[in-house]
Amino acid sequence: MKFIKILPLRGPNLWTYRPVLEAWLDIGALEDSPSNTLPGFYERLTAWLPSLVEHRCGIGERGGFLQRVREGTWPGHILEHVTLELQTLAGMQGGFGKARSTCVRGVYKVVVRSRNEQVSRVAMHAARDLVVAAIEDKPFDLPATLSQLREMVDSLCLGPSTACIVDAATERNIPSIRLTDGNLVQLGYGANQHRIWTAETDQTSAIAEGISSDKDLTKQLLQSCGVPVPEGRIVDDAADAWDAAEDIGLPVVVKPSDGNHGRGVSTELMTREEVEAAFALADAEGSEVIVERFVRGNEHRLLIVGGKLAAAAKGESVSVVGDGVASVRQLIDVQINTDARRGEAEEFPLDLILVDQNASVVFEINRQGFTPDSILPQGKQVIIQRNGNVALDVTDLVHPEVAAMAALAARIVGLDIAGIDMVAEDISQPLDQQRGAIVEVNAGPGLLMHLKPAEGEARPVGKAIVDSLFVEGAMGRIPVVGITGSHGASLTAQIIASLVHLNGKHVGLACRDGLYLDKRQVDKRDCATWAAAQKLLINRMVEAAVIENSLSTILAEGLGYDRCQVGVVTNIEPEKHYGEHYLETPEQVCNVVRTQVDVVLSSGVAVLNAEDLLVLEMAELCDGEVILFAQDPTSPAIEAHLQAGGRAVLINDGCIALASASQQTLLTKLAALPFLQVAQENAVKDTPKNTQVISLLAAVGAAWALGISAEIISAGIETFEVKPTEAN
Repeated sequence: MKFIKILPLRGPNLWTYRPVLEAWLDIGALEDSPSNTLPGFYERLTAWLPSLVEHRCGIGERGGFLQRVREGTWPGHILEHVTLELQTLAGMQGGFGKARSTCVRGVYKVVVRSRNEQVSRVAMHAARDLVVAAIEDKPFDLPATLSQLREMVDSLCLGPSTACIVDAATERNIPSIRLTDGNLVQLGYGANQHRIWTAETDQTSAIAEGISSDKDLTKQLLQSCGVPVPEGRIVDDAADAWDAAEDIGLPVVVKPSDGNHGRGVSTELMTREEVEAAFALADAEGSEVIVERFVRGNEHRLLIVGGKLAAAAKGESVSVVGDGVASVRQLIDVQINTDARRGEAEEFPLDLILVDQNASVVFEINRQGFTPDSILPQGKQVIIQRNGNVALDVTDLVHPEVAAMAALAARIVGLDIAGIDMVAEDISQPLDQQRGAIVEVNAGPGLLMHLKPAEGEARPVGKAIVDSLFVEGAMGRIPVVGITGSHGASLTAQIIASLVHLNGKHVGLACRDGLYLDKRQVDKRDCATWAAAQKLLINRMVEAAVIENSLSTILAEGLGYDRCQVGVVTNIEPEKHYGEHYLETPEQVCNVVRTQVDVVLSSGVAVLNAEDLLVLEMAELCDGEVILFAQDPTSPAIEAHLQAGGRAVLINDGCIALASASQQTLLTKLAALPFLQVAQENAVKDTPKNTQVISLLAAVGAAWALGISAEIISAGIETFEVKPTEAN
């Protein structure tokens, strides 16, 4: 089993709307050895991966794939399912897969859903090794493989907080583009985009973030606006900390001024020794140390998004109980760290308590008269951590006045998304009735406690963030026009871009002749590519994008966008593409081209050549409207389309006409268009006759689909100038 080539298809492709990894696999002599002829193969495979029983395969029921293995299937099909299962076991859901033979005996295309190209590549190679080991009855280290894949998923895939926002955007049909290997993600396209970075957005003020990181300044601002905060001040040293504690009144809290996640925070301090020791802990974490009044009650985190309460969680202290045998350190591992909510990875809502890496924990144990290695007497309870364990959902219990106070705190600091840390004995009662207080305002708050609470209902915080960025009904999209075909696509794209620009929009154009922003060429290379399309869609200046997609681009890269407002197919000449990516039949070529039609939005339009039967057949595949174009206005397909209420672009008495069942608008005469003569003179020899006219009609149809007026279309095509390279 050898890989001939592995292609990452990063956008919609002939297989699916989602990114996939496509492998060309040569199984050699195994073409003559289906799985039911390999002694012991089934038993070894299922011993390693018993969870394959969940794969339904084509049979459509649990155990369907394994039934196929028992009855006899080929290694390409098995590789597909093993790759998907390894990804799933590593924590990266896949789901979609295909395995298809090619025109070359023993060569298969194996396709799997890929949320991260690097992870999928390693998973596919590991799957090949596992299948070969099962065939040859050799050992395979599955635990080591899964460990490697899980580490890759943790480090390379989106974190759970960012992922929940992206998933919520997807639910609203808002596209997303990951801008870095980290958690910086663009939602929407071009001029209508927003950017997120975990729980921060492009609406998050840098000034507000700076204020929130300075706890003393935050308190001053909140207090001046009537928000209850604990009394306190910044201190210079341990002695000053005790002086402040005496002035404020015991018990007190000592914490760093710019810390986070509860690090260096010590609460309910009653003695000078405790205060001075706590100062050393806080001083090691931040630039300044604050001493403030201890507020009795439970720690709470209120998530404010766009001025509204999105979720609330309550914290709890954690303790161990002695058994007369185990040390405190051992009890922490047995009684606390075994909690399924705790772990080192980002997916866990609570951290492991690692005594040797947490001076605050040691301090807490010491102040109760023990050390981490002390043997606790039977039944003796020792508090290990008083704060930082917020994981119990209490959203439905929050009093409206409390929610309003938290929203006010976020507004005072200036944050669009804020984590408000509040201490209160009863969150269902107003703060002034219990001397509750807001103790911190945090920018970029963690979302996991609300997504995976230890108790209570998970909250749709990702949706709240998306809804705060995009008004109801908005999808963050700009008009995207995608064009493909065997001939004329580049000229079509040039004309469309010119018409869109004339209509008053900043337009980006990616085609074989280069990359353009309005009329300015910024790249002279062939830009009918996935990467060039992405450059347009991340550009905040671009209000509309016109993107040419060659068949080679669709086959080797996928489309550079998820959906489009207008999809244009100029024509299909199957023979031109034979031999490319194992294409050998008209049906296979059409399956590639139809990708452009498949991605048209339900509110969009497909513009199709009615005189090309292969293109015309794609009309029924479009989710949106269809505009046909043809040089012959008496075409039966055109007449039937118009009678059914459709629109068409035609040539009538030498004029371009916009036709519907009820009316016909004549534009310009073809003879009055200088660029057509230039285009025909510069056309390459193997370009079919009238390709330039087809390109013109297709472009007019796309402009009509975009709502551009007949007057602007006429003016645009009359003044359009073609360069020699555009004639192809």
